[in-house]
Amino acid sequence: MDSMSRRKLEPSTENGFAQRLIDLRSQRGITQTQLAEITGLTQRTISHYETGAGYPPAPTVVDLAHALNVTTDELLGAKPIKKARTDKMTPEQQRLWKKFQLVAQWPEKDQRAVIRLINSVSEARI
Repeated sequence: MDSMSRRKLEPSTENGFAQRLIDLRSQRGITQTQLAEITGLTQRTISHYETGAGYPPAPTVVDLAHALNVTTDELLGAKPIKKARTDKMTPEQQRLWKKFQLVAQWPEKDQRAVIRLINSVSEARI
């Protein structure tokens, strides 16, 4: 990376990552513990990143971005963060969305069981 590219990234990386992570997590209405569960990390690790004490490795950045419904470029500050779908959700919809994010981390067999349950309840209500 040349010095020109490095200068462009410095303002967005100097603790900007920690603040973006805090802001995105808060906007999604999830706790550090919930984000840790979604990503397979510990709450302590999430706290470590949010205090700016360290930066996550690339695979963890991908996991965090996926869990927060943003791109890695948005999470890292290379691109502005677009308005998330969850910003327009009611608190109840956000609560359900968080639950679905947790289910997405389960084994496929368990995910299919949840989908079958949802389908059967939905069909019964029609």
